[in-house]
Amino acid sequence: MKITYFGHSCFGIETAHHRLLFDPFITPNPLAARIDVDEIQADYIFISHGHEDHVADAVHLAKRTGATVVAAFEIIEWLKKQGVDAAQTHPMNTGGKWTFDFGQVQMVPAFHSSSLPDGTYGGSPIGYVIQLSGKTFYYAGDTALYTDMKLIGEQYQIDFAFLPIGSNFTMDMYDAMTAARLVNTRTVIGMHYDTFPYIKIDHEAARSLAEKSSIDLHLMPIGGT
Repeated sequence: MKITYFGHSCFGIETAHHRLLFDPFITPNPLAARIDVDEIQADYIFISHGHEDHVADAVHLAKRTGATVVAAFEIIEWLKKQGVDAAQTHPMNTGGKWTFDFGQVQMVPAFHSSSLPDGTYGGSPIGYVIQLSGKTFYYAGDTALYTDMKLIGEQYQIDFAFLPIGSNFTMDMYDAMTAARLVNTRTVIGMHYDTFPYIKIDHEAARSLAEKSSIDLHLMPIGGT
């Protein structure tokens, strides 16, 4: 399994047979200026909620790659109005599970808000638990810390988790360490940090906190794999 970071909360995951992309926000992100969005390939695009910093390139990438877009029902309806082919969409909602050709996906709650760039209601914000190539991981989306995360850790063996750590709009690094314990994983890939002044973090302080918490924290460079 190969994981590539495209900045903010956007990651690509590639296996021998499948390519998954999460929350595509690349072209408006100055920190991702060297990423060519037209070189990104995807078979599936997963969207956690409707804010622009998670959907900015979704329409373009869906049309160009033909990827199946998985998102809340309301976001799927909005994407279809933007010209995304209904046949390449898969609407879901909180708590739902579906088995795709690569493995199982469950939508789990996220405590945040969700509206599309034009103000359209984006449904409930969500995260994903995905089983892929013998691994199970949690992509939290934008969320606050909430105690029911422990149910994820009880239901699944989470190998690693993508967690927001930038604070202000989401949980911070301290809450992310608690979230890692709740979902019962020791491996965290940080996201939703540094992109805007509100969410800049001290990298060394974050790594020090993770070490003290016995968490293997990855702060990936943009474009890094």
